[in-house]
Amino acid sequence: MIIKKSEILISAVKKEQYPNTDVPEIAFAGKSNVGKSSMINALLNRRSLARTSSQPGKTQTLNFYNINDEFNFVDLPGYGYAKVSKNELSKWGDMIESYLHNRQQLEEVIQLVDIRHEPGKNDMQMYDWIKSFGFTGYIIATKADKLSRSQQMKSLNVIKETLHIKDSNLIFPFSATSKLGVEEIWLLFESILNMQN
Repeated sequence: MIIKKSEILISAVKKEQYPNTDVPEIAFAGKSNVGKSSMINALLNRRSLARTSSQPGKTQTLNFYNINDEFNFVDLPGYGYAKVSKNELSKWGDMIESYLHNRQQLEEVIQLVDIRHEPGKNDMQMYDWIKSFGFTGYIIATKADKLSRSQQMKSLNVIKETLHIKDSNLIFPFSATSKLGVEEIWLLFESILNMQN
């Protein structure tokens, strides 16, 4: 994928604020601090298009990114951050649910999990939720550079078992630091978006 243009379109909290575009969209879900923004930056070869933070719970909006005027990435608010009030949490849940229900051009929701940790209860709920909306259930296992190759394989098996994923090909090890998985993930996105190379 040759990236000629990448820009943030809008940070939205409700349907009326979604960008008025009809290009296909791929959305990313994941726990706070799992590395969604870092992944977007790495895929687009940009240093700080998506704002990263060491403080979990930073993404509290739906962030829409325009890529080449051909499709959008949508960064969903991170879930599972303990220091957020119940009220905030339910707002985020409503925000994500409304987007998943109402966005006609949403092609796929990809979930990110930290390869170093067994998926937790929130990850399992999110995975089941994504599947219940009819999406495939692709997983990107981030921060893979922190583990050796053999540890990665073990961790990928744990993710597969915990989330009850039938096909290992749905899980992609990834590192924003070493760029591991960038090519494979772009091939996946191109197939989701039916793009010809």
